[in-house]
Amino acid sequence: MGEKRLLVMFPGVGYHCDKPLLYYGRKIAREAGYEECVQVSYSAPVDKIRGDEEKMNKTFESMYQQTEEQLQDIKWDEYDDVLFMSKSIGTIIAAAYAKEHELRNVRQVLYTPLADTMKVLEVKEIPQGAENAIAFIGTNDPWSNIAEIIDLASEIGITLHIYEDADHSLETGDIISDLDTIKDVMEKTKTFIMGKDIEK
Repeated sequence: MGEKRLLVMFPGVGYHCDKPLLYYGRKIAREAGYEECVQVSYSAPVDKIRGDEEKMNKTFESMYQQTEEQLQDIKWDEYDDVLFMSKSIGTIIAAAYAKEHELRNVRQVLYTPLADTMKVLEVKEIPQGAENAIAFIGTNDPWSNIAEIIDLASEIGITLHIYEDADHSLETGDIISDLDTIKDVMEKTKTFIMGKDIEK
């Protein structure tokens, strides 16, 4: 009997699980044997949260509570391998959930993480390093301080892939170029999920 695997998806505020990164990410994970999938869904209590720390904290707290309610019946110790796949603020929620519940068998795929994501992953109790997490960011991402995220990822030992001129959706507006980016992200996602060495 094979390993029991679970994929849990944490979308962003406006980036749901049927948008490209999470849609294809889910397909890649299924191909790798993650047949069971839970998609967290949540609503933000306020809008226009970017750059507003108070609104951001309120949104995180609300979305995290919604996540707790939706995942409360999962028996984590029944799974040999758990994969968290997340986007934007969902990356903070995924990292915080793993920390709060002391999940030791979780690996993280972080699409456009925020600095707070990396700060949660800095906690020493969380398994970290290139074998446990991979991240993707664009240099024109208005939600993130790219230099800070690069530094934090380096400190933690997480492989961070950077895409020139790409925004918070890893897009530049050049459709063909953006499709090439999606292909590259999915190839690297697949390599990580399959547990192979990843080129920095």
